[in-house]
Amino acid sequence: MHQDAHEFLNYVLNTIAENVMEQQKKISDQISEREQILFCNINDKSKLTNGVHTQGSDDDETSSKSFETNSGTSPKTTWVHQLFEGTLTNETKCLTCETVRDESFLDLSIDIEQNSSVTSCLRQFSASEMLCHKDKFFCDVCCSYQEAEKRMKIKKLPNVLALHLKRFKFQDKLQRYIKLSYRVVFPFELRLFNTCDDIEDPDRLYELYAICVHIGSGPYHGHYVALVKSMGQWLLFDDENVDPVDEAEIQKYFGDIPGTGSGYVLFYQACDLDKNVKGLSNYIWPNNNATGSSASSTELDVSIEANDSLVNDAPTT
Repeated sequence: MHQDAHEFLNYVLNTIAENVMEQQKKISDQISEREQILFCNINDKSKLTNGVHTQGSDDDETSSKSFETNSGTSPKTTWVHQLFEGTLTNETKCLTCETVRDESFLDLSIDIEQNSSVTSCLRQFSASEMLCHKDKFFCDVCCSYQEAEKRMKIKKLPNVLALHLKRFKFQDKLQRYIKLSYRVVFPFELRLFNTCDDIEDPDRLYELYAICVHIGSGPYHGHYVALVKSMGQWLLFDDENVDPVDEAEIQKYFGDIPGTGSGYVLFYQACDLDKNVKGLSNYIWPNNNATGSSASSTELDVSIEANDSLVNDAPTT
């Protein structure tokens, strides 16, 4: 396929996270090195003051242990993880035991159907699946293949949900990928119901703030544009062109007509996200609850410039 927006999203998020963690490690190593030098200098001065050269005291050992603990500290979680990371639980049950495996995700990919909605697709994503016949599950406890029930649930809700609609599917008869121009309705507000019973804040509400749209009849050619809600106003980013869009026009990107624009990656932000607590107040936020109020021209220009740079960096054809 040509450069895919979903693959590009994964590449960008993972690359940023890796670079940030690498910088965190460098800073941590530098701090540890300075602490070690400071610790050695303090010891040297203490020995000169006492006038004798003695073995390290209990306090020295305590300080040394404290230093070792600090230097061994793992890098902090990056802002990418704070924003996008959630956790999926893969529950697989056989007749005699239960196996649960947790998986972290930065985006959620869901299958789509004709004349469906994001809600129904999420319900299908977490529907129970029977593993039987040739698809039997090998149970480590039973040490044999068993019929099992499998389902996916969300264990940890992300602050920003990146929802990938799987519009490109491999067709066995044609032996190539095709685009599914299905009509899939996506809401402006969303609650995730396919969660574990003990999840924190199960009624968390999300608001749609950005859409990546694919225009074209197939996966091997086409064009990407972005719709972003900035300060209460929807904006359409098409390369260097930025135009305001009425909210009522968003529904034409649900899909249905081949060759036209259809929503491909949806971005939902948690309505209760506290940016200050998360330490993210310095980042650009596309939606600031400016409902019913117009933004100043200066604020709008800054927002357009920031979002335009993101769109221009994305792969298009």
